[in-house]
Amino acid sequence: MGMIAYYENERIFKLDTPNSSYVIGIVDEENFVGHIYYGRKLRDHKIGYLLRTEENPFVPSKNNRDRTSFLDSFPMEYPGNGVGDYRRSAIAVKTAQGHVAVTPVYVSHEIYAGKPKLSGLPATFGTENECETLELHCEDKTLGLQIILSYTAFADVDVIARSVRIVNQGEALYLTKALSATLDMDNKDFELLTLHGSWARERMMEWRRVGKGFCGVESIRGESSHQDHPFLALRAAGATQENGEVYGMHFVYSGNFIGQVELNQHDMVRASMGIHPDNFCWKLEAGEEFQTPEVVLVYSADGMDGMTHQFHELYRNHLIRSEYKNKKRPILINNWEATYFDFDTEKLLSIAKKASELGIEMLVMDDGWFGHRNDDNTSLGDWQVNESKIKGGLKYLVDEVNRLGMKFGIWFEPEMISPDSELYREHPDWAIKIPGREPSLCRNQYVLDLTRKEIRDYAYECVAKILHSANIEYVKWDMNRQLSDIGSVALPADRQGELYHRYVLGLYEMQERLIREFPHLLLENCSGGGARFDPGMLYYSPQIWCSDDTDAIERLKIQEGTALIYPLSTMGAHVSDCPNHTVGRVTPFETRGHVALAGTFGYELDITKIPQEDREMIPKQVAMYHKYNDLVREGDYYRIASYQENHYYDCYEVVSKDKKEALVTFVQVLNRPNYHSRRIFLKGLDPEKNYRIEGGDKAYAGDSLMYAGLQIPNPWGDFQSKLLHLTACE
Repeated sequence: MGMIAYYENERIFKLDTPNSSYVIGIVDEENFVGHIYYGRKLRDHKIGYLLRTEENPFVPSKNNRDRTSFLDSFPMEYPGNGVGDYRRSAIAVKTAQGHVAVTPVYVSHEIYAGKPKLSGLPATFGTENECETLELHCEDKTLGLQIILSYTAFADVDVIARSVRIVNQGEALYLTKALSATLDMDNKDFELLTLHGSWARERMMEWRRVGKGFCGVESIRGESSHQDHPFLALRAAGATQENGEVYGMHFVYSGNFIGQVELNQHDMVRASMGIHPDNFCWKLEAGEEFQTPEVVLVYSADGMDGMTHQFHELYRNHLIRSEYKNKKRPILINNWEATYFDFDTEKLLSIAKKASELGIEMLVMDDGWFGHRNDDNTSLGDWQVNESKIKGGLKYLVDEVNRLGMKFGIWFEPEMISPDSELYREHPDWAIKIPGREPSLCRNQYVLDLTRKEIRDYAYECVAKILHSANIEYVKWDMNRQLSDIGSVALPADRQGELYHRYVLGLYEMQERLIREFPHLLLENCSGGGARFDPGMLYYSPQIWCSDDTDAIERLKIQEGTALIYPLSTMGAHVSDCPNHTVGRVTPFETRGHVALAGTFGYELDITKIPQEDREMIPKQVAMYHKYNDLVREGDYYRIASYQENHYYDCYEVVSKDKKEALVTFVQVLNRPNYHSRRIFLKGLDPEKNYRIEGGDKAYAGDSLMYAGLQIPNPWGDFQSKLLHLTACE
């Protein structure tokens, strides 16, 4: 395919995607691996002069007296540690003698079609016709350490996927840092975008100018977390939503991470991402290897919109594996906000009966169906049906729901254990804890030690037994606390630093087992809402619960930050009860439906108790979902206006690939007196086509809608919304 080429005379590698080039050079007699260029696609590879090797400080073979000056300024592809590069390293070790130095240098390479799987890890994929992979084989001869840098270039998206495999061919040592990717570039007066938040306030966008020193984003909570997200973007000076250079980095991983940006004395930027080195120490015996998770790099010359589209296409086509990835998801109703723990078979069937009459397609039974769990203080780990609540047993309930023409789904939290459970009384050592210390409770529960196979097998088999017992077609996999008190009775003293990563590997093993044994299952991951909404989990489930904040207005900000990098089809979104259970806000039922439409769409309320006028609207919303879902799921997403920025209104658009159809969602959050209609500028249309807005007779030129704009009358009242469906006309 020719996406990756090696030019032997210049010792340069050039990786091409449709609109970008990534260039690597090997320099000096010591074979340092240097980053030359990442940006717009280039015709020529002869740009080695960008490495500045003919300037002071010269390469070590020419001027070894300034070796540290060279190492501290050379743009490294994968920087080592402790030998003169004083910037933040990508790899660090500790030897039996206590030394920490490591220096990767080039030895050989391999270029081949396709992309290998990463053992035990989620990762992007592609066929031999869709991508090519470069492996740079580096080594530290003193340590006997092989460091294989992997790069995959895709034919259909502007993405470079990177990971690292570390093989120990020397004496036993400890990896204390093993990041997945580093990007060294000259500063372009960059601004850094990161995503932050908390429970019920996930993925809030934050911009800051990149200044001297370092900044970034991280989690040491055992998961990607509500608080921070394993993503960063660098926006060059002058870049906008539609134009200019943007570099994105996203970590395909669900545990501790760090994403950092450092600006040094030479005005060079180093962006790095990978497993957080805090509390990480991995023992590598002779002959053993360590595989880092994957980081995906996106380059856009078309501003933030361009970056968003590349991430969306990558994840839709090269990460999600479910048979549902290109299918309309069933409209579900979840009983959580309807009943919390106070439900039984009769109550669930009453909800299902009314829901089926209105066109809803699935009932999901949430927390509280097992053990003696009537609150969140008990029974996690005891995954036996509580037949005092589920009268007649689970199969009876599922069969009755199926008779109504509805599918059935169920909630689990397989990674957790309650102190008040039969499982804990029998196996107190199954919880993660440090011997001699009282472990910290959160939500009155502990975390199971998934580093241990017998525990993984128990938890998995509990889930599988339930799924085999009845016609269950959907699972919500939850995880409602983060890790602490890190210790395992099964790991020796010199491997306790492996627990965080081994935990994540154990989780991945369980979910891989689940989707293989139940290939037709619709799996939706969740973690206290959106704490583990990350690319790693998308590899196993095509959708993730976006946030426990179900308020439509708050969701505008949450869904904006999420849609920045994730396709709309991945975002679990529901029409919830009002007054909203998290903020007490009363929002029109229509608005709640419009906001939930930018996601998987479902309901989270007691359908038997809502006002009749709202109930009558549900069939219309169901029809709306079926009418527009293909467009929402497959189309290109554009941000028109940001409520997070302007504090008054929100607006976004989805455009079909053929540009014949578009759907605009406008939400007025706060009304203001004596205010003109709002002018919005659409995006992504064909400027040569004319478009008609559904419900009107007037045709608008595509270029007029994009460059002159469209007026949206000021609606009366707060929290009002409008859908505009545009179709191309002759």
